[in-house]
Amino acid sequence: MSTTPQASASIEVGNRRGLRAHWNAVAERLTRLVAHDALALATRVAVAAIFFYSGRTKVEGFLTLTDSAYELFRTEYRLPFVPPEIAAHLAAYSEHLFPLLLVLGLFTRLSALALLGMTLVIQVFVYPDAWPTHLSWAALLLYLAGRGAGRLSLDHALGIR
Repeated sequence: MSTTPQASASIEVGNRRGLRAHWNAVAERLTRLVAHDALALATRVAVAAIFFYSGRTKVEGFLTLTDSAYELFRTEYRLPFVPPEIAAHLAAYSEHLFPLLLVLGLFTRLSALALLGMTLVIQVFVYPDAWPTHLSWAALLLYLAGRGAGRLSLDHALGIR
């Protein structure tokens, strides 16, 4: 028994709708499984680690800047309008404070915006060819700035949005 062209087209459309409905059901399940709270926590820890470990390379002990950190800001990390000694301190302190706040989920949006600003400075003035790396950092930071820390955070416990 052969089917008419209209029947074949109808079966094909039905199969596509069935496939789309199946895919949408899978996507909905993934959305419930990977909730914002878990995604925000993973994002906070991931981006915090990047900046915190960078900050640790600039200090010894608790927060004593190394001679090599000053030298980096005099030579490789030269910023316009900011003396290297001040820039070194600002970067080292920022790379410790804001990642710590992100891990705790405290003032998350502010911390994400501060690190986003730092990322933009690095992109524009220090490593303009490293845009793929900086774009990935920016995406993580924009997610946190836009959506917040989630329920697994001090922001949530303190009622800070």
